[in-house]
Amino acid sequence: MPSTRRILSILAAILLLAVPLAAAPAQPAAPLLPPEFAGWQKAPGGRTGADPAAADPAYAALLKEYGLTDFEEATYTQPGRSIQVKAARFTDASGALGAFFFYREPRMVEEKIGTMAGSAGLHVLFLQANIVVDVRLDKVTAMSAASLRELAKLLPAPGRRSATLPILPLYLPLQGYVRNSVRYIEGPEALAQAQSRLPAQLVDFGRSAEAVSGDYTTSAGTATLTVIQYPTPQIAGDRLRAIQAFAAGGDRPRGDMFVARRSGPLVAVVAGPSSPSEARSLLESVNYDADVTWNEPTFLGPKNSVTNLVINIIYLVALLFLFMLVVGIAFGGLRVLIKRLYPDRFFDRPDDVEIIRLNLR
Repeated sequence: MPSTRRILSILAAILLLAVPLAAAPAQPAAPLLPPEFAGWQKAPGGRTGADPAAADPAYAALLKEYGLTDFEEATYTQPGRSIQVKAARFTDASGALGAFFFYREPRMVEEKIGTMAGSAGLHVLFLQANIVVDVRLDKVTAMSAASLRELAKLLPAPGRRSATLPILPLYLPLQGYVRNSVRYIEGPEALAQAQSRLPAQLVDFGRSAEAVSGDYTTSAGTATLTVIQYPTPQIAGDRLRAIQAFAAGGDRPRGDMFVARRSGPLVAVVAGPSSPSEARSLLESVNYDADVTWNEPTFLGPKNSVTNLVINIIYLVALLFLFMLVVGIAFGGLRVLIKRLYPDRFFDRPDDVEIIRLNLR
């Protein structure tokens, strides 16, 4: 066995090797915003950080709940012009989508920038995978949208799983929907900001719940539809009973509806001024479909059509016919050549060579 002194020497050597590794400074993360895009140059003096309170002191808890990882603020300039750009990166696209819906203004119109975008005057907000970018323009020009599309392409690309958008917002019906009122909810803070009239303890986010809410115009005013998704239908059934018990207690404004319905692992809740028929119509428009995806094709493209299949079959038959023709010609030509070079040796030999006779008598 090795001596105690030798063991202590080995341990000391390991510690000496480990100290430089522990003391080595961590590599700084790559900048979130590019140094230039579409002729715009990043000016010195920007601001970066990872603290949600530094990114937005008023909604630090909300950004933390959505999974903010880091942010960067920068000024981009051209001769005689400047714009302000602020980018915030989140753990995944779900958190980024929630932040995008929260910061989107009700009066914004849809734009084709990044994954989704909206603009209102000089203010442009767009989502690119797991990054939300807020842009303040000095003026709107014909090339403003094209320049921002180039900026979106230069942002750091996340992993495939981090860039996948949630499908839950697709369950919100379009009939009566109030534009830009959708909210994606991942926790109690986002639920409170969405003003869905649902207590957080009823939703129970500790059971891996996620929710989406939207406002709808009714004959009595504006009601809120909240759709909550749970991992299993059993959990959804348990939460539905809890919500119905809360509604039966009458703890809501007088005259307002508060009804709920379950469809698979989804629980839909309508709260606010609405007639019973309108509330029932909203609830029945939410139906769970296990095959719903964000980018599922809704029609057959040219490559998947029946006509293209028949044409490919014809091509295959023609190719096989050509192959057999070439093989047949090659085989026949080889036979003729051998007969000319070696007559009566391999083919058309005499009968006494073709048949072996024993002549047993």
